[in-house]
Amino acid sequence: MQTPNSQLYTPSSQARCTWAGSDPLYIKYHDEEWGKPVFDDKILFEFLILEGAQAGLSWITILRKRESYRKAFANFNVKKVAAFDENDFERLIQDAGIIRNKLKINGAITNAKLFIKIQEEFGSFAKYIWGFMPDEKPLQNKIESMSDVPPRTELSDQISKDMKKRGFKFFGTTICYAFMQATGMVNDHLVNCCAR
Repeated sequence: MQTPNSQLYTPSSQARCTWAGSDPLYIKYHDEEWGKPVFDDKILFEFLILEGAQAGLSWITILRKRESYRKAFANFNVKKVAAFDENDFERLIQDAGIIRNKLKINGAITNAKLFIKIQEEFGSFAKYIWGFMPDEKPLQNKIESMSDVPPRTELSDQISKDMKKRGFKFFGTTICYAFMQATGMVNDHLVNCCAR
């Protein structure tokens, strides 16, 4: 299978989290991205868009559409997305490469504007979001089984509540926790996982 960087990815037979399954795209994401701490605002914005799009869907569905999202949302350039107008909205709603949900598309544009406000207030979105973490470091959970992974935590409740108060859309506590996992704010890899 071809990955976004056009290199063939051949997964190893090492132990990994069971959710990664056997799809090479999913395994590559698991091994190289999921749970790795992210401090780059562009990547954090990308995950904000993608996690919001995932609401009610499987992550593999969004992962397979990631390159289409990259093209549709100006390579995840937050300033460009924040400036999207009605013509851009109409273009997005017609784009079969992304989830064509009006609320999610409007939410992504709204979130881009709010993301910039946070950057202006805190210096970066990373400073804001990582500021919720104890000592601004990832939580290292000791997950023995995928059934031990919570769908939300008190911390995701707190972050989600603050972001909703600021006006963010599609960032409830469950999506927030998925965002935290994806961006390495929490390490929920199984204790025997090769990517831990």
